[in-house]
Amino acid sequence: MSKSTKQPSVRRRQWGSERNRIPLPTVHARPSDAKIVWGRVAVVVTVTAWVLYVITTVARLIFEYGNQDFRLSLEAIFYLLVVTFLTFSALMYLVARQGALRRFRDHVRVPRAELDRHFATAHPQGMTVLVPSYAEEPSVVRKTLWSAALQEYPSLRVVLLLDDSPEPVDPYVAYRLESTRRISGEIEESLLEPSTRFADALVTFERDVTTNGRVSTECVSVLAGEYRAAEQWLRDMADAEAHEDHVDTFFIDQVLKGLADDLELTACALEAAVNDHAELTSERMLELYRRLVCIFSVETETFERKKFASLSHEANKAMNLNAYIGLMGGRFREERTPDGMILRPVAAASEADRVIPNAQYLLTLDADSLLLRDYCLRLVYLLEQPDNERVAVTQTPYSSFRGAPTRIERLAGATTDLQHILHQGLTEYNATFWVGANAVIRMEALDDILEIETVGGFEIRRYVQDRTVIEDTESSIDLGEHGWTLVNYPERLSYSATPPDFGSLIVQRRRWANGGLLILPKFMRQMRARRRAGDPIRMTEAMLRINYMASIAWASVGLVFLLAYPYDSRLLSPLVLIAALPYFIAQASDLKACGYKRSDIFRIYGFNLILLPVNLAGVIKSIEQSLTGKKIPFARTPKVSNRTASQLLYVVAPYGIVAFSVLTVWRNVIDQNWGNAAFAAFNAICASWAILDNIGILNSLADIWLGLTDWMWVDRVPTPQAIGATPTADFDWEKALYHGHAPAGTESRTS
Repeated sequence: MSKSTKQPSVRRRQWGSERNRIPLPTVHARPSDAKIVWGRVAVVVTVTAWVLYVITTVARLIFEYGNQDFRLSLEAIFYLLVVTFLTFSALMYLVARQGALRRFRDHVRVPRAELDRHFATAHPQGMTVLVPSYAEEPSVVRKTLWSAALQEYPSLRVVLLLDDSPEPVDPYVAYRLESTRRISGEIEESLLEPSTRFADALVTFERDVTTNGRVSTECVSVLAGEYRAAEQWLRDMADAEAHEDHVDTFFIDQVLKGLADDLELTACALEAAVNDHAELTSERMLELYRRLVCIFSVETETFERKKFASLSHEANKAMNLNAYIGLMGGRFREERTPDGMILRPVAAASEADRVIPNAQYLLTLDADSLLLRDYCLRLVYLLEQPDNERVAVTQTPYSSFRGAPTRIERLAGATTDLQHILHQGLTEYNATFWVGANAVIRMEALDDILEIETVGGFEIRRYVQDRTVIEDTESSIDLGEHGWTLVNYPERLSYSATPPDFGSLIVQRRRWANGGLLILPKFMRQMRARRRAGDPIRMTEAMLRINYMASIAWASVGLVFLLAYPYDSRLLSPLVLIAALPYFIAQASDLKACGYKRSDIFRIYGFNLILLPVNLAGVIKSIEQSLTGKKIPFARTPKVSNRTASQLLYVVAPYGIVAFSVLTVWRNVIDQNWGNAAFAAFNAICASWAILDNIGILNSLADIWLGLTDWMWVDRVPTPQAIGATPTADFDWEKALYHGHAPAGTESRTS
């Protein structure tokens, strides 16, 4: 038997999901002085409560009972370690939050005219946008590519890096792949008419100004008409768009109509200038004409590395990016071999089948992310300021699309918006990490971290390390080793999809949990090297970076100990609760500021409880990889009834957490250990709530059945005739000439 692939349909809206589809403001609200002061108080309270707990509870118990009760002393030490690590993570959230609040308070948006003036100068190498995609729906990829193509930037190239198998057997997969391949060409074709119009209008204006020597009101009126035409083109496109879900709403209202509104404002301003008989300088007019040309002029391409035997086929996003980046600035001839097509570098004077331009900047963009119109301009403007020459990467940590149709997508979106605040705060302390969903990167910086190796006779270039599935985190450390820094731009200019069901959430969070422990030793070596060089890393930066890379590991292990081990009730103290309280209050306040409910803090706690097995699995995988040295491939899970099925372990484990918590309540009530009983009861309630809200009883039963019967299904192995190939002869002379004689003791390659 074999599994069939089914085309997904529009997801139905759940009860209790989010109906508001209006995104948060692009510019963060300016925090009040009181909010910043209370944030400082929260830090002080957390540290003070922890210190008092150590002195009044742990130290007292050890000194009083240490000689009489060795087990109690050990329990006290281990309990203190768990509490310390959890408190440290809470403290790092509060510290990063303070940094974010200060950045939001001090941020001043660059005026539009300053951006126009800055980009009036030549940017000859331009920017290349790389969109890695694997098994994505064409409608998702299309919106992402359009949001990139409409970015206002001179010499913009948008490249879709398709990583699907080039010759799929499944009919729907083949149809989806062909549809995705056509998107780049369709975009360039759609933009041909407006780009030609505005390029011609620019040439006409330049000729008229040269002839007349001045800008007349008629010239301004003509320019206003061009802006009206651009606005109408975008509104017509928006009206023709399919409108089925909340992401479509965002694309139509914020990407297309948002840009149309921006152009309409400029048109209104120009019309008002005509009515006032005002004169604009030729320089300003040229800037405004060039803006239209930049918006609608783009070069698009679709590139599939798996079509070429000379490129790495390793199953991860990092090598998909590396394969194309390694070709940039080169000229290549396509050469067919028995192993497939290869790319041969050729000299500048030789004829080439492929010429891949270089770029000053790269923009990496996930295939399910969308950019707002000012993204490229504002981030590159930041990079090109005089004091930012050593900034390698700038980004806006992505926000979530509002109006999620499922409760779990809404909750995942809430954690995403909290992470946005956290990442903004990391920049305050020079502890920024590259978040791979979107980023503008200097090519010069990538060249500094380039590693080259030869595999099978072909040169493999690694700019982004692929040892782990969180390649962006390791690249952040690599850039730091070469003296580069990273910056988060303090606005909301990028948005990305959040998992709509528990199965897809498992895939995402297991990936996030894997790799941090592997990267941590590299950062520790960097700390020692900088200390020896007389440029030590600041304490706050080090603590934030260590917490970012290792907190999932220690928080998961610590929570397991708190849930499972029956600690002595004498170790419990209100001071532990007081140390944790500022973190939960601050997070509830941030949820409210992001448009959620303060009570969602309890949903997030339960959400993290049922994800505990997923996080532990990621940590264990990290340890396994460190011992074996084997890379962990990118994982995908099957679709069932328009959702991603959960693996058996991860759907059963949450019920196990509830059952064990209930057992713990019963056992501690009998022992009159009321503190532990209350904690276990709270966990049982939150985890049960999270199961009902985020997994569902019926979905749980379906996934358990699938997990128990999955072994009976096998993938159909296609015959050569099924994919249109022809049988080979007994002796393949091309392979014999290409590979030569097989090594001794192995099967001949010519048969």
